[in-house]
Amino acid sequence: MSQALRIVFAGTPDFAARHLQALIDSDHHLVGVYTQPDKPAGRGKKLTPSAVKCLAEEHDLPVYQPQSMKTDDVQQQLAELNADVMVVVAYGQILPQSILDTPKHGCLNVHGSLLPRWRGAAPIQRAIWAGDPETGVTIMQMDAGLDTGAMLHKASLPIKTTDTSASLYEKLAEVGPKALIDCLDRLSELIPEPQDEQQASYAQKLSKDEARIDWQLSAEQIERNSRAFNPWPVAFFRHQDNNIKIWQASVIDQQGKPGEIISADKSGILVATKDKALRLEVIQLPGKKAMPVSDVLNARGDWFKPGTQLS
Repeated sequence: MSQALRIVFAGTPDFAARHLQALIDSDHHLVGVYTQPDKPAGRGKKLTPSAVKCLAEEHDLPVYQPQSMKTDDVQQQLAELNADVMVVVAYGQILPQSILDTPKHGCLNVHGSLLPRWRGAAPIQRAIWAGDPETGVTIMQMDAGLDTGAMLHKASLPIKTTDTSASLYEKLAEVGPKALIDCLDRLSELIPEPQDEQQASYAQKLSKDEARIDWQLSAEQIERNSRAFNPWPVAFFRHQDNNIKIWQASVIDQQGKPGEIISADKSGILVATKDKALRLEVIQLPGKKAMPVSDVLNARGDWFKPGTQLS
């Protein structure tokens, strides 16, 4: 490492806290932590601090929770911290240009994709949804655009055919902090690389409506959806006036009328799609826990008889 940096950190959820922990463990000097204000959570709607705030307080770091970064007072406060760089990870606020310009080396962001692919809100999920062979994290210099800043460092990893958004999130939460520290340790040596706008794509936020299964799609696409939408919003289909969630499925080389149940046994419920078939292996009935199809059939075998048409 060429020089220890004075760092301000801005982040909110657990993913951000993993990066804050790496900074705490590094030789760099944290001079302040910004995070979102405490929010009501749980049945009692008790005000609850973010994962970043909890970690920062454990280490006696100064914590700031402004409602907005756009006020003069907040910007003056940040300037007085005299930071070399501000590290931003899933903070939850758009930073004005005046904030981006305050630290000596600007603001760096850890983004969960290999930019310029999948700028935006749901890069991990969209990478699985699209069938990308790999993903990763990009450390970039923040500018006024949405994830459009020059790139300083990338770290990639393959997407396995069994990866869900949940498993990939965990892997990136391991890769990201290491990439961040590597970037900061070599900051003075790195040459910013502009993003190629021609290669850019946008990771649109997920919706519950999007999670409903369309049996007219290919089996591969539906299977990827089931992994991309796990753990939220969870792929589902309507049957017997209920939403039935799909937690695990696989593609089988068999054909039939889209939406028709081809067979149902302890290995799974085989449903025809546009081309091949989808074998439902772990599903969740309303009011129940997710369970193997063999258990579901013991209780509700009458719902899934071969020849039944799913909507």
